[in-house]
Amino acid sequence: MTDLGKIADQAVTETDIVPLSEAVKVWARVAALSFGGPAGQIAVMHRIVVDEKRWIGEHRFLHALNYCMLLPGPEAHQLAIYIGWLLNRTLGGMIAGLLFVLPGFVSILALSYVYVLFGNVTVVEGMFFGLKCAVLAVVVQAVFRIGSRALRNGPMVGLASLAFVAIFFLHVPFPLIIIAAAVIGFLGGRKGASAFRVGGGHKAGTDKILEDRDSLLGEEIPPHAAPNLAWSLKTSGALAALWLLPVAGLLLGLGQHDVFSQLGVFFSQMAVVTFGGAYAVLAYVAQQAVDGFGWLRPGEMLDGLGMAETTPGPLIMVTQFVGFLAGYRDPGSINPLAAATLAAVLTTWVTFIPSFLWIFAGAPFMERMRGNAALSGAMAAITAAVVGVILNLAVWFGLHVLFREVATLTLGPLWWDVPILHSIDWPSLILTLLAALALFRLRQSVITVLLASAVLGIAWRVLS
Repeated sequence: MTDLGKIADQAVTETDIVPLSEAVKVWARVAALSFGGPAGQIAVMHRIVVDEKRWIGEHRFLHALNYCMLLPGPEAHQLAIYIGWLLNRTLGGMIAGLLFVLPGFVSILALSYVYVLFGNVTVVEGMFFGLKCAVLAVVVQAVFRIGSRALRNGPMVGLASLAFVAIFFLHVPFPLIIIAAAVIGFLGGRKGASAFRVGGGHKAGTDKILEDRDSLLGEEIPPHAAPNLAWSLKTSGALAALWLLPVAGLLLGLGQHDVFSQLGVFFSQMAVVTFGGAYAVLAYVAQQAVDGFGWLRPGEMLDGLGMAETTPGPLIMVTQFVGFLAGYRDPGSINPLAAATLAAVLTTWVTFIPSFLWIFAGAPFMERMRGNAALSGAMAAITAAVVGVILNLAVWFGLHVLFREVATLTLGPLWWDVPILHSIDWPSLILTLLAALALFRLRQSVITVLLASAVLGIAWRVLS
């Protein structure tokens, strides 16, 4: 039995905060309802775990969320692992994290099969045409939504602007931008600068909050959540082995130029630097997948994001679609669909296993670090920089959705893409504007806008 299995078995023999069978039902319900990106997923989790079940209090929930926002990877997935661990120890965290990903994985895998087998069918083409336009509007909305929360003062606006210039004009690697922002925020928070103070994270679901002392968990740290270096090292070692040994095996067995080795290495690297959620890193992933590796064509990244937006689970599940297409188009000696499926599993594995590692390694120590000013400052700066990065994503998507041709301008060390104006795609522009109107003015949900845009896209393709 592996070390991780022994740890899980040990967790079962100890007393849980809530019955494990009840926890499984609740996490399955959270997973099934987790549509609408991280904000919607966190809101669902808050409503069920805090407001309805009253398992943990408001402040404990927000403390866990703030820690997850500091980590690379999908914060909603990590929050589920964190709360599952608080309530049901290691096994509870594993179950919560696995259930959170499973519905999205199955849904996107099924849609990926449809995409490669029937993508040239008019109805399918129309559906993804409509989704592309809606996703562009959703990304623009994300710029405003996150920006309104993060850019509260001049220094935060300055960090967002510098991040945009660095990634759009200078093509500074995304990880360096996030690291620089984190260092600036950490130092600013440590010195007590008011610009780097953060609030409580995402807005709570109710006006009257549930105090920690009134929740089932209470306000004290449960015994299993107390810092234990030996436990953290053992658990982290087992998870690191599950994450990195398969990648090392691919490199040794297939070589660094094989598509499976490239997927394992690239998305393992992304798992370490994906601060700020899916939108922040998608431009970098898209550019590398399209221009660097040739796995996708520009518009296909938007197709994948449309799948991720319309299925439950983290938006970063779009990486599964990238892996699927990469395996399908470079299958080696095996069947293309089999290669695509294996590549999707590999990509999902190396994307999400690190989330369990970050939580189990750090959460016990974070329980004793509530309100740390330096860490809060780093979080504020990263969130501000992410606004600039997401703006870059919106511009990049916009160029490829609204125009059939783009050109590159160069000025010294700066170079950037500009649209060829006469190549504007009028149907895409009209549908994008309609989606934006529905989101910004009519206040329709993301799912409603995506589904309506898919229907309009199908109608356009059928009638044109």
